[in-house]
Amino acid sequence: MGTVQPPAQPLNLYSRTFSETKPGNVRSLIVVLHGDAPDAASDSYHFARTASQKIPDSAVVTLLRPGYSDAEGNRSPGERGHMTGDALTPDRIRTVGDDIERLKTRYPQSDVILVGHSTSAAMAADLAGTRGGLIDGMVLVSCPCTLPEWRKYMAGRDPDGGYALPSNSLDPLQTAGGIASDMRAAILVGGRDETTPERFSRTYAEAIALRGIDTDYRVLPAQGHDIFNDADVLNATERLAASLPRKTP
Repeated sequence: MGTVQPPAQPLNLYSRTFSETKPGNVRSLIVVLHGDAPDAASDSYHFARTASQKIPDSAVVTLLRPGYSDAEGNRSPGERGHMTGDALTPDRIRTVGDDIERLKTRYPQSDVILVGHSTSAAMAADLAGTRGGLIDGMVLVSCPCTLPEWRKYMAGRDPDGGYALPSNSLDPLQTAGGIASDMRAAILVGGRDETTPERFSRTYAEAIALRGIDTDYRVLPAQGHDIFNDADVLNATERLAASLPRKTP
């Protein structure tokens, strides 16, 4: 099992770090963001632990998004939002991005991969678009990546769920123009996903591929929404880590 190490600098958000490698030897820093489901933080810990064991020379850090807590009662400061796609606001995105900057100081020779599931996949895409160069790669899983259209879709499914309320969340499709040209992306979605159907991932994947972003887009035909710990997601993360050019001292 990977060891849990404290970050070198205090972070804004609660974090856990899993690694089989000494910090000075880490070549892949993988930051994991959880989704909105009640057990999503636990899912992210499971993914992080497994990834740290499978991906060579890696450190895998989970961040609790602003206002969220885990099953052990750990909590990040800030306001959570209503879990309707309303929490992808510039201030929350900035908070996560600032912590990634701090983590990069601990592993200066590492490539940085950001992994997000569901709403956090959209947050990862927004970070890539608003802070070009912050990350080297991203893995987006079950992404509502055309956010206004997704919220409209969800409002139709759940008219009383608050999805139609105003929001200043950033739409990944609109921020895609800021993605660094040498970044790489893996995008995975279940073919039977009724929460974030495949079209919301496909449209975004096509948009960034047209901009020249190296994009590995995959539909898992028999899978639904909860695929964060599917072997295909871990394999995609491993492939992405292996494909990135190593930083030199």
